[in-house]
Amino acid sequence: MDKSTKTYYISVGTGEISQSSTASPWNFQIHATDEEITILREYFEQNYSTEWQNFFRAHVPYVQYHYDRENDAYDETMKKIYGMIYELGDEQAKNHIEEMGILTDKN
Repeated sequence: MDKSTKTYYISVGTGEISQSSTASPWNFQIHATDEEITILREYFEQNYSTEWQNFFRAHVPYVQYHYDRENDAYDETMKKIYGMIYELGDEQAKNHIEEMGILTDKN
């Protein structure tokens, strides 16, 4: 099993993971193994699926807004995404995520 890391560029908003820093806009630079990238891609795919569930829930008038399992699932996956980026990211990525305060329970 190859444990060597490669440099990747992550765009959180679009869920893009690229090895090219010039292919598209990116937010974070990380160094990850193929296995770690597979996990990160799965998190992005989970949130894509959850976004569709949120879309459909928003169009059901009898479902109360505070009944938001899908929103909770989305938020939890975003914490996992930012957690991975924090662990694998360069110093700039770590600093930015710390400033965001999204991983407040992480110490």
